[in-house]
Parts: sequence; structure tokens; C-alpha cells
Amino acid sequence: MRFAPSPTGTLHVGTALNAVANRTFGDWMLLRIDDTDAVRNVGGGEVGVISDLRWLGVDWDEGPVRQSERATRHIEAAEAVGLPQRFEGVMLWREDGAPTYHLASVVDDVDFGITHVIRGSDHRPHEPLHAALHRALGSEPPVVLHHGLVVGGDGEKLSRRAEGATVASLREAGHPAEAVRAYLEELGLPRHDLHLDRERIRSLSTDVLAALSDEELAARARVPVAAVDLMRGAHDLVEARALARSVLDPPRLDSLPSPETLARFVELRTPLSETLDKEQAKAIVRELKAVGGNLRGLRVALTGRERGPELWAVVRALPRDEALRRALP
Repeated sequence: MRFAPSPTGTLHVGTALNAVANRTFGDWMLLRIDDTDAVRNVGGGEVGVISDLRWLGVDWDEGPVRQSERATRHIEAAEAVGLPQRFEGVMLWREDGAPTYHLASVVDDVDFGITHVIRGSDHRPHEPLHAALHRALGSEPPVVLHHGLVVGGDGEKLSRRAEGATVASLREAGHPAEAVRAYLEELGLPRHDLHLDRERIRSLSTDVLAALSDEELAARARVPVAAVDLMRGAHDLVEARALARSVLDPPRLDSLPSPETLARFVELRTPLSETLDKEQAKAIVRELKAVGGNLRGLRVALTGRERGPELWAVVRALPRDEALRRALP
């Protein structure tokens, strides 16, 4: 197999689908950078592609091989069998001698022993030409499978500007790599075009985050482990981080409510360790509730908000000195 993206920056989700399909269904995969069209290439594009593949956990057995570095080989292969510059009405190399995508792609498939090609249905019109080029070069064409595209509401290929249309945008939205990879694996080789299902990715993200250990979730959200309970149930890492920061970032209050409850909270919290475990935090909240304490007032003093994560999780998330600072007048 070969996965052959152009170096145009972060992967489109449809291109990522193709990468996962090639890795899933192939025993061996070449990473080939199709950079014959210099106008489309962008600075750092190859780095973006490789970064996205690594984030998704898609590896390869050989490469990256850049077509631009094999131009001499492409032309030599054509000249060896007497191919004309224009073959079946299609230009194989430009006036400056640079090979076009069609010649470069077929020669590379021959040289690297590609037996199966999986690509989007937008490449279907190229199949007869590529098969003819293979035979002209004296090789057997590979088995070619075309899959449906990820499209927008208008039925056209999903625009890169659309929400969630690129791997980078899904990562920035806080979806863990495991969820995006699982979604693409679920799609397999779609026979028809399909619409991006953000809700399914969101559901998979929730499951992935729920299965992470406390230490792993805290590391990904970049917050202390003690704050991890604040994030349980989050749908993505952006939401998880916001839940944690809503407690960890100091509130701005002009005055503290419920001084009696706060005083009792200080009495209960002071003798305990700097960091609490779950049972210690829950015990403090139970004690305050048992004496009729104003739990909403305590929440406001600790977070500046009347609503939020479970109060015991808030108490556990804050180190002792910070909790006392917020509760003392």
C-alpha cells in the first residue's frame, strides 16, 4: 500500500480517512509525498502531514519519499520505453522537464512494488490512464479500490474551512487522538460519500476521556492530578480544561458570603494535609451539610460561581493553602 498526500499542511479529515484505511488494510505501507505540483505546496506542509499522522498513531514502513527528488528517475523510466510527452491526451512531463503527477505516481508504484491502491473516488477518472501507463512501462496495474469522500452540506468535498474538516481543527477542539482514529476506523472504506459526524466523534471522545487514568487525564489537560475529578464527564479536553480552570483560577470577590460556614470550613481543612484524597474531601462536605452550612456560599467563596462541579471535587482540587486563602476574610 501507499499513502500519498500532497504537502499542503494539516490533513483534511477525508485524507486522514485514506491514511487510516491504507494502514488498516495493508500489510506494508509507503509514505509518499506527492509534491510534483509546486504551486499547491506550502511551506511546512510535509511537517504538518507527518505531525498529524503521528498524532493519529498512523505509522509507515518506508518513507517519506518525495516525488520531487525522483524526477530524474521518472523521466528515465518514460524514455526507456519510448513514452511520448503526451500520452492518451495527457501531459506526462512539462516543458521544463518536470514530471506530472500521473507519470510520477505510476513510476513510483512500479518501483516500490505497490500491489494495492486505496484512494478517494475523486481519483476514479485517473484509473484507465494509470492502468495504461503501467502496461506501457511493462508492469501489471495494482488492484485499485475507491472510497467515498467526506462532503459538506452541498454534497461537495468538505471545505477545509468547515468546522472539524481538518485533523488540526479536531485536535484544537479537544478531541483526543484515540477518538478521531476510532471514528475513521469505523468508517472503513465507505462505498458512498458521507457527511462528517461531529456528534459521533464527540461521543467517542467522551468514552476515551472516561477511560483515562487520573494521571493521564490530568497530564493531557495540564492540570494537577488533584483536580481530575472536576473533569470527569467532560466531552473533550477543551471542556475538561475549562472545568478545571473554573476552580483552579482564583475567583474575584468583593466580599465573602456565609462567614459561619467559611469559618467551619477553615477549622475542618486546616489540620489536614496539603492535598486531600476523595474521602477526606467528601467528609468535609458531609460535615458542613450536617450542621446546616451554606454549601452554595462555600462554593462561591472557593470558585466565584454558584454552580459547577461537585463541591467535594472543588475542595479536593484546591491545595490547602489556596483553599484557606479563598475562605479567609
